[in-house]
Amino acid sequence: MLTNTDMKRLIIVTVLSVFSLSVFSQEWVEKRLKNSPRHQEWVQTTAGSKTLHSFITYPEVSKKVPVVIVIHENKGLNDWARSITDQLAEAGYIAIAPDMLSGMGPDGGKTSDFKSPDEATKGIYALKPEQVTADLNSVFNYAKKIPASNGKVVVLGFCWGGGLSFRYAVNQPDLAAALVFYGSGPSDAAEISKIKAPVYGFYGGNDQRVNATIPDSEKAMKAANKTYEYKIYEAAGHGFYRAGEDPAASEANKKARDMAYERILEILKGIKSL
Repeated sequence: MLTNTDMKRLIIVTVLSVFSLSVFSQEWVEKRLKNSPRHQEWVQTTAGSKTLHSFITYPEVSKKVPVVIVIHENKGLNDWARSITDQLAEAGYIAIAPDMLSGMGPDGGKTSDFKSPDEATKGIYALKPEQVTADLNSVFNYAKKIPASNGKVVVLGFCWGGGLSFRYAVNQPDLAAALVFYGSGPSDAAEISKIKAPVYGFYGGNDQRVNATIPDSEKAMKAANKTYEYKIYEAAGHGFYRAGEDPAASEANKKARDMAYERILEILKGIKSL
């Protein structure tokens, strides 16, 4: 029989477990993934001795289309990040989301093997820049060779992944475009001179921590004659794209999310027609 102390401990563990799971996944996200009519699968690529796990969703289309690499936030590849691939596939594009925590979890596992989002975040910040670039290159090369792909590859990232999208534009000259959601960009002239792809920024009006970095990036991009177009969505916060999908979202975040989605489609349509 459980003592009162044991019962209290059980309740605390249960509450913490529910809280942890609620951060990793949400009901409306799980519903979208489960009910999607589109083909979804896990694939593997290698970068040196490392095996990278990625989630890919295919659109139901009759012609070859671009591929969008989706880079997750600093919580790892959770259900919400995977649901973005389904959103993009619904719009007519192949979308692949690499789990950047592949091999970093307990016993060499991935995001789903971490005990909590906080532990996953610690794993994210332990990643080495050179390995991250190699991992993304393995996914990029895979994406270009997908039979249903037209060879054009776009990168789109959120938060930590947003900054990484900007950085990957420095390291991958064959990108068709980089879409940066509330992530800071490089300001070093030598790095920015390597960028070939147009960069599109998406920022929340109430996210001054990140927005304070925009002027330096804009100045450096302009000096190097690079394309950097961004929009700041009034009153939206950091992470507005994810927050804006929550049924209980604030009006500002919901509006920003919807406007940003339309802009994504506009940008991708332009790339598709090239």
